[in-house]
Amino acid sequence: MNPLNRMPNSRNREINMCAGPLAPKILMFSLPLMAAGVLQLMFQAVNMVVVGRFRGSDALAAVGATFTLTELLLFVFMGLATGANVLVARYYGAKDNEGIEITVHTAVAASLVGGVFIGICGILLTEPLLRLTGTPESIIGLSAVYMKIYFAGLPIIALYNFGSAILRAVGDTKSPLYFLSLAGVLNVGLNLFFVLCLGMSVAGVAIASVMAQGLAAALVLRTLMKSRGAYAVRLRKLRIDWRKLWMIAKIGVPEGLQGMMFGISNVLIQSSINSFDIDVGAGNTAAINIEGFLYAALNALPQAAIAFTGQNMGAQKYDNVRRIYFSCCGFVLLVSAVLCTLTVVFRTPLISIYDATEPVVLQTGALRLLIICSTYAVLSLNNTTCGVMRGMGASLLPAIVCFMGICVFRVVWVETVFRIYRSYMTLMLSYPISWGITLAVNVLCLYIVKKRIIGRMEPGAARLQAS
Repeated sequence: MNPLNRMPNSRNREINMCAGPLAPKILMFSLPLMAAGVLQLMFQAVNMVVVGRFRGSDALAAVGATFTLTELLLFVFMGLATGANVLVARYYGAKDNEGIEITVHTAVAASLVGGVFIGICGILLTEPLLRLTGTPESIIGLSAVYMKIYFAGLPIIALYNFGSAILRAVGDTKSPLYFLSLAGVLNVGLNLFFVLCLGMSVAGVAIASVMAQGLAAALVLRTLMKSRGAYAVRLRKLRIDWRKLWMIAKIGVPEGLQGMMFGISNVLIQSSINSFDIDVGAGNTAAINIEGFLYAALNALPQAAIAFTGQNMGAQKYDNVRRIYFSCCGFVLLVSAVLCTLTVVFRTPLISIYDATEPVVLQTGALRLLIICSTYAVLSLNNTTCGVMRGMGASLLPAIVCFMGICVFRVVWVETVFRIYRSYMTLMLSYPISWGITLAVNVLCLYIVKKRIIGRMEPGAARLQAS
């Protein structure tokens, strides 16, 4: 029998997020999500290691030069997926099966349509976007090849993100972990086959990643189609309900725009990094890739905050929101203390995995990891604070705060402080300072939002609107 046919039904993996001790359930929800996030980052890490080891620094820098641009458009889908997550969780907590069904089919349809549209735009604008970031002419051809293949696979990536968001909304984080484990094995095998056996460079690793993501997306869709719950996907019902799409967008677009603004500020910083030696860019790329694993692990807790808050808002159990927030923050501090300390201690050996020969690559990557990882908990606490607000339906306010506190601040920093003290360290210091400012303001906003939204909710009033 095919092992895929023996997979447990997703309904058996759902978590009751509204009753009993919440902290153990948050941990049970988050651990598979952490592992899944790390596995997803393995796609990119394997790409980096393979091209760095077997195709040299130019290929490594070429892949790295695409990070900020690919993230820029991916943030749109991640934001909208969060909107779908919150809305499905609200309806699920309220036991509104009709609302769940319409939202799920709208989300899946929108992911496919949006993926095709943005993928085409990305392919057409690849080279102008790369030149906009100051990508060196020596690697722009390789970077363009990688980006075009990535954008061609964007509908697949969007489908996986939306499908996983739906599963998270009902408490199932184990299925995506199972699927990404299979996809990760496929990705490693295809990378080695395309690069070592067929002699391909960045095109090979890009194709391998898209194919592996395709497997994960197909398995997520299969799980949703096989489900017996209200969130089951029926292909004949795939259509966009414009009211539900508006509600998803009301929550998701501010987060997506926030992510895009992060991407734009990172594009500015990437442009400044590109003004240094190419080995500095390679070291920065390797460090970013390692940081991605930390982000993937720690971002599970903001995702837990969104899902748990959303379900409890739908179930009108408003007193649980405070418990959810402090439980998630406690786990953030614990996990970051362990992971970030290990990363700082072993920063040089970790960078050497990507390039063990160039001293500048090692020094640059190690410096970035020291500065960023020493303060990474601040970013995760900020994301958790934003997650609770989004779970309550307030998405615009944290997006504005993050835009001003992180994006605008970094632009001002580059145009002022960096111009006076032009060094790689000066650029890196903009990260922890902006995180600290934003966290302080968002904690205040959470207090205001909680008082405003929950305070106006009358007992027994079913309010499934995004504020």
